[in-house]
Amino acid sequence: ALAVNTKQAHWHVRGANFMGVHVFLDDVVAHAQDAADTVAERVVALGLPVDGRVETVAKRSTNPAMSPGFQPSMNTVAEVVAQLDATLVVVNNAIEALDDIDLPSQDIVIAIAQQLDKDRWFLFSHYAE
Repeated sequence: ALAVNTKQAHWHVRGANFMGVHVFLDDVVAHAQDAADTVAERVVALGLPVDGRVETVAKRSTNPAMSPGFQPSMNTVAEVVAQLDATLVVVNNAIEALDDIDLPSQDIVIAIAQQLDKDRWFLFSHYAE
């Protein structure tokens, strides 16, 4: 959900800091896609199926809705930060849940959290005082 929603934001950002935000959103998308692929490969390696179909992801996502159409860059940044925050809640819950179950999987999820935190910092810095 983070990758799809952030790509939507990437296509529709306008205004101040357009180029920087537009380009960085592609990095966020790539990080989200890489994370999803890494997690899916781990799950499948453990012998479980993965359902990454768009309709399944949409049903299960806890990410807030994105505004449709073109958006000023500060709105876009705030909405993507909210996407990252929602994703981090899920990721941090997974870190806790994996503590007693599967430490190698927990390590993967911790690395994902670190990248999401960094992406959030870069975006939040656009409007933080």
